[in-house]
Amino acid sequence: MTSTGKQPNALAQPLEPPSAGRITAYLGLFVLGAVVGVAGGLVQSGWFPGGLLLALAGAAGLFLGGAQATGARAGAIAPAAGWMVAVVVLTSSRPEGDFLFGAGVGSYLFLFGGMGCAVICATLARGRRPGGPGARLGK
Repeated sequence: MTSTGKQPNALAQPLEPPSAGRITAYLGLFVLGAVVGVAGGLVQSGWFPGGLLLALAGAAGLFLGGAQATGARAGAIAPAAGWMVAVVVLTSSRPEGDFLFGAGVGSYLFLFGGMGCAVICATLARGRRPGGPGARLGK
């Protein structure tokens, strides 16, 4: 309680560093995002229309599930970062000229659709919100 009798605003409090368990969860989500990115890259080109939808649904499920499991936006950002790293590495060509993704509509839909899913899931995730009865305006 402050001298005016009101509780301090939770958003005005300083941020605390994450715990070791939370960091481990974020690293696990990062690795899981990379695995989903590789699997999605293989599935989307193998079964074009259905595989693309399956790959994007898997990525969106992981992003939103990570946010729900951790209760923070970082839970959606960590697997999205792993997904993005895996997809960008797979799109780059090798010195031999080999590459996993072809230059087709499906590859671009997978890349941009996955980025769109990541942004949407991170936006839908709960951020840092004040709690208690005085958190709403007008109360």
